[in-house]
Amino acid sequence: MPSLELYIEGENAMTALGYALAQQTDGHGILFLQGDLGAGKTTLSRGIVRGLGYDGPVKSPTFTLVEPYEINDKRVWHFDLYRLSDPEELEYLGIRDYFADDDLCLIEWPQQGQGFLPQPDLEISIKAHNTGRIVRLLPFSTRGKSWCAALASHT
Repeated sequence: MPSLELYIEGENAMTALGYALAQQTDGHGILFLQGDLGAGKTTLSRGIVRGLGYDGPVKSPTFTLVEPYEINDKRVWHFDLYRLSDPEELEYLGIRDYFADDDLCLIEWPQQGQGFLPQPDLEISIKAHNTGRIVRLLPFSTRGKSWCAALASHT
């Protein structure tokens, strides 16, 4: 399946897309989130985490690099690599351990960790367009393709 492009207008619509992605991933997989500052990556991540049933605050882990969420029997790791100065720093964080159990890993600014991150199931690019955003979902795995197909059939 080729990429899926969606036009999203407003924060509520971006959050709703996150809820839909949460239902598709069921708390497993690797999602790369790309876009300029303020594009909506954290809003989308918040929707995903809340869509899995988390009630607390979901903030951008810009200064901590990773924010963990325990949701029933699922774990979500929300990474923000914006401030990473060298991808090799991920080795010191034990980055490989985060991917060992097929937890859900949401990675903002994945290009900052190039060479140290595994291939994603789904790459999500967000770009401003008119008063909304163009969200492009590019699958890299069988399950990423099935997520896109399911989302396409509901839009």
